[in-house]
Amino acid sequence: MVALGSFVGTTIEWYDFFLYGTAAALVFSPLFFPDVSPAIGLIAAFGTYAVGFLARPLGGIVAGHVGDRVGRKSMLVASLLIMGISTTLIGLLPSHASIGIWAPILLLILRLVQGFGVGGEWGGAALMSVESAPPNRRGFYGSFTQIGVSAGMLLAVGAFSISRTLLDEETFLAWGWRVPFLISGLLVFVGLLIRIGLSEPEKFAEMKQKDTIADKPVVELFRNEKRAVVLTTGMRLSQNAIYYLYTVFGIAYIARSLGAESSIGLNSVLIASTIGIVSVPVWALLSDKYGRRPLYLFGAVTSALFIGPFFILADTGNPVLITLAMVIGLNFFHDAMYGPQAAFFSEMFSTGVRYSGASVGYQIGSVFAGGFSPLIATSLLALNNGSPWLVVGYFTILSIITAVCAYLAPETNNKDIDADLPPSAPLSTSSGQGMPSPSNV
Repeated sequence: MVALGSFVGTTIEWYDFFLYGTAAALVFSPLFFPDVSPAIGLIAAFGTYAVGFLARPLGGIVAGHVGDRVGRKSMLVASLLIMGISTTLIGLLPSHASIGIWAPILLLILRLVQGFGVGGEWGGAALMSVESAPPNRRGFYGSFTQIGVSAGMLLAVGAFSISRTLLDEETFLAWGWRVPFLISGLLVFVGLLIRIGLSEPEKFAEMKQKDTIADKPVVELFRNEKRAVVLTTGMRLSQNAIYYLYTVFGIAYIARSLGAESSIGLNSVLIASTIGIVSVPVWALLSDKYGRRPLYLFGAVTSALFIGPFFILADTGNPVLITLAMVIGLNFFHDAMYGPQAAFFSEMFSTGVRYSGASVGYQIGSVFAGGFSPLIATSLLALNNGSPWLVVGYFTILSIITAVCAYLAPETNNKDIDADLPPSAPLSTSSGQGMPSPSNV
């Protein structure tokens, strides 16, 4: 039930968040930034998209404090409400033609609220799944949170794809793009019904009953477990950047090559997101058996090697090759990192600061990589006269950082996460299992 609650809630939250990214790639430029060239309008649209990521660390810090002090469940309910309300309001927002400069300003404000809400979502959902899981299946149970992200993308892209298929371009720009945003209100109601019925993980409930909860979780986190924050932040860079390069910037790049009316980019993401519902838990199960670190390293290295071939295949204009490139990049290489991530990041921290630690590391990495990657990639593309090779170089640098951090991270799949060992404990050998230190690789 806990895994299902995490899956449903996360699906709805990320449906809301991904709607904005898809709309930024397809409609926000002409509707909210009509007075500039299409290229500058797209950069401006991706700029408002990136701003949402700036609010995510703040959301993660606030949610981490409340989640580690009051409870995981309370924060998850609050984050779902915040996301649902802000997304519905975006669907009701007048365009630039109606209210002028206030349209992009209000869009920016609502995107910040979205970012704040989603900043508290992932850490709580991941923790609820991982802390309630059998010790030898934490990767698999944690992947339900990750599957929710794939399912959210699937629903968001699917909603836009259906709208564009059923409506002509003029009708879609007039009002059709709003429908997916307005559907969010109904989805949030369903998610709330499920989440309200969840129970707190046993270890956290015990700590709360014994009044051993940290007074200032975030302060204690940076005092005692700062190294884990740095490593999780670094491990987030490549995974997050490649995801948004494919699913947001990639859609715009393919549309630029094939025409704005083409749905090939959207459909390829739709197919990869569908496969992700299976590939993510498969990679997570493999991490339960073989460890988190080897799979994470594999995903970081192969993602860096494939980004160049992805653009080559995207430039062919062939729907089959474009879809194949999206599936290989996301499901085979990206998901090798993303499948184990919920368990890996949660296991890096002790129970008393786990919500704060997982949220802060995850969300800071999101700012540095995911939020700005479509904006940076679009700018680099324009700087290099439409050639994607500067984008390839940018992503390669992020992948190197991620690979180094994954190499330095402890192997955690055999760790007793309820033991509340000191932060240095995971780096020492306790049973000879796993890969306790880089020197053993």
